[in-house]
Amino acid sequence: MNIAQYPEIIDNRYQSGIPREHSYRTDPENLIRHLFPIIDVTNEPANITDCGNPDYVLTKWKIPIGYIESKDVGKDLNSKTYKEQFTLYRNALDNLIITDYLWFQFFQNGKMVHEIKIAEIENDKIIPNPENFEQFENLIKDFCSFIGQTIKSAKMAERPQRPGIKI
Repeated sequence: MNIAQYPEIIDNRYQSGIPREHSYRTDPENLIRHLFPIIDVTNEPANITDCGNPDYVLTKWKIPIGYIESKDVGKDLNSKTYKEQFTLYRNALDNLIITDYLWFQFFQNGKMVHEIKIAEIENDKIIPNPENFEQFENLIKDFCSFIGQTIKSAKMAERPQRPGIKI
């Protein structure tokens, strides 16, 4: 699947009238795998963080490089409903995307660095924003290239280092 097909696939599910948040889960996973085959995308990962479990973890060579938390299509990502959860994730995860599958907010080190809508809902139909596709691909590329702190545990940070070994 390429970026131009993605909104159409989301719209096909949306138009059925029966999907919920989890119904769309494979779509961003497939898109990221198509754009960046060396990235492994795990949907519903096991306990990988101390702050809860975002919906996806992206890894490169088994090292986590980013996390994605998704909400249902059309949900307001700035809603007070999600504030506590999103704040927890932003404070704990160096590289995070929060999305409703159409609107993507990119966070690094707790701060929003970009947001972009690749489609919008108009008259109960998902309308692509093709003028944003290239920028979105570049943002995902940057997200997948992020090199951050891989150890967040206080125990690991306090552990004395042996000479010649870096943690």
